[in-house]
Amino acid sequence: VQLVESGGGLVQAGGSLRLSCAASGGTFSAYAMGWFRQAPGKEREFNAGISGLSYSTTYADSVKGRFTISRDNVRNTVYLQMNSLKPEDTAVYYCAAARASSGVRRQPSEYDYWGQGTQVTVSS
Repeated sequence: VQLVESGGGLVQAGGSLRLSCAASGGTFSAYAMGWFRQAPGKEREFNAGISGLSYSTTYADSVKGRFTISRDNVRNTVYLQMNSLKPEDTAVYYCAAARASSGVRRQPSEYDYWGQGTQVTVSS
């Protein structure tokens, strides 16, 4: 499975961005998908996850209420809508795919495929 993120950029605090992740090479609905981020000097951090068919979602407390994960199993794409962005949201954002017939995944070790990342910078 190949994953390609897009939609990152520079935004002012309080603004919004929508990240996209296009998948190819597998049966998209058979994968749970997730978004993670990594800031310089920090570990990779889980943001949001969504299951393959039931579209169940889970969020990290740090983004709950501000970020929304969604997926389109026809377009083989997962999205991360980010609202009310803060400077501390600045990071490289990665999408990931986990071979999972059901449920959501929160740990990086549970994911099998990763995109190359897209930079999000939030200015104060």
